[in-house]
Amino acid sequence: MSIQQGYNQWAAQYDTNENKTRDAEAIVLKHLLKNVQFNNCLEIGCGTGKNTEWLQTKATFLLGIDFSEAMLQQAEKKMLLSHVQLLQANILEPWAFVQQSFDVVIFSLVLEHIEHLTSIFTKAAAALHKGGYMYVGELHPFKQYAGSKARYLDENGWQVLTCYIHHVSDFINAGIDAGFEVNQVYEYFDEGDTTSIPRIIGILFQLQ
Repeated sequence: MSIQQGYNQWAAQYDTNENKTRDAEAIVLKHLLKNVQFNNCLEIGCGTGKNTEWLQTKATFLLGIDFSEAMLQQAEKKMLLSHVQLLQANILEPWAFVQQSFDVVIFSLVLEHIEHLTSIFTKAAAALHKGGYMYVGELHPFKQYAGSKARYLDENGWQVLTCYIHHVSDFINAGIDAGFEVNQVYEYFDEGDTTSIPRIIGILFQLQ
């Protein structure tokens, strides 16, 4: 299923269905960004605003971008502050929505739907001022190796979205190619069981 179609259909139940990956990624984001100070935030793949509500408490301006109009409609129902702006856009196209430099760019559960990382990270670097941060929170490739993908259950059964596997080295090398260095890496394990397969990989990059 196409990404846009899938998330448009998923939007109505995205916040309410059981989704360990969604919930775990929110924990990882807060862990990696809790000590990072930023004013201007660009949130790519803001979806229903699951992380926007927390990010807006740290930022003085937040621009949320998503490919799905239905997901953005759900986000607009939340208690978002006046300094939050939401826009529908396709990040594979030129980033015309970037009209200023940002302190941090956020990617939450987005990049599994993007085939080539370096071009996206290069756009993120261009949107940041020097020393700015890029946060990446994704389904861990180890989970992908075991067959996990973004999917949801509706009246017609399981709907599986188009996904690409990116190894940990793919994320890191694409970041380096775009001018970043790795600041922190965090792996989230369900119930804290480090003998199990990690669910989320979180990487905090900093632009050099």
